[in-house]
Amino acid sequence: MPDFSNLIQGPAEWCIFFFCALLIGMSKTGIANIGTLTVPVFALLFGAKHSTGIVLPLLCMADLLAVIYYRKKFHRKLVLKPMPWALLGLVIALVLGHLVPESGFRAMMSACILLGIGMMFATGRTEKLEAITASRWFAPIIGLVLGFSTMIGNAAGPILTVYLLAMRLPKFAFVATGAWFIMILNYLKIPLQVFVWDNISLSGILLDLTALPFILLGGFIGIRIVDVLPERQFKVLVIAMTAVSTLFLLI
Repeated sequence: MPDFSNLIQGPAEWCIFFFCALLIGMSKTGIANIGTLTVPVFALLFGAKHSTGIVLPLLCMADLLAVIYYRKKFHRKLVLKPMPWALLGLVIALVLGHLVPESGFRAMMSACILLGIGMMFATGRTEKLEAITASRWFAPIIGLVLGFSTMIGNAAGPILTVYLLAMRLPKFAFVATGAWFIMILNYLKIPLQVFVWDNISLSGILLDLTALPFILLGGFIGIRIVDVLPERQFKVLVIAMTAVSTLFLLI
């Protein structure tokens, strides 16, 4: 059996790791942003920058589960429109993340979350929301911030929620469109993390595979929650989890 003692040391850390994997599965298939609660936890377990290489394979496994289940419900146009700008954001984050120290990395992660809070407040009123989403700069800015934040700390959840809420999607389309968008970015990040940041290791991938049952269980729970929640309660839950996860990231 592989030795993970250099990554996880003790039963408590194993329990935390598996619980975080459960939350990631739930986040991808149902409760948007609950997985964001794991970002600072993983940063404490593995270090802010190194944690992105541990978390990314977990996210990719959960993304695939969500995309397979919701494959017919996503809105292709809403995925493609901000995608070129998101790719540019990935490149910018790749360069900055390769140059800054660990402390600067944490500062950039926090800045992404603060920007997400600001965007949520900016789109809080209906008349402002319509004006903002109709403007030419909405998709480019959303795309840039999404690409940057997902590369820096896998912390694009609150900002993606702002984008999808602004589009007023029904719950299944909301989950499906978000899953497709983030899956594309996450799979594109793999070679960047491997060859540029040298941040994904064989031991990390094997560690992540031990959490696969918990990702599947979390995914099933998330699917059931979306099935039983009415539209209004689903949106309330999404907004509440966005607020909680954002505050948690800033602690």
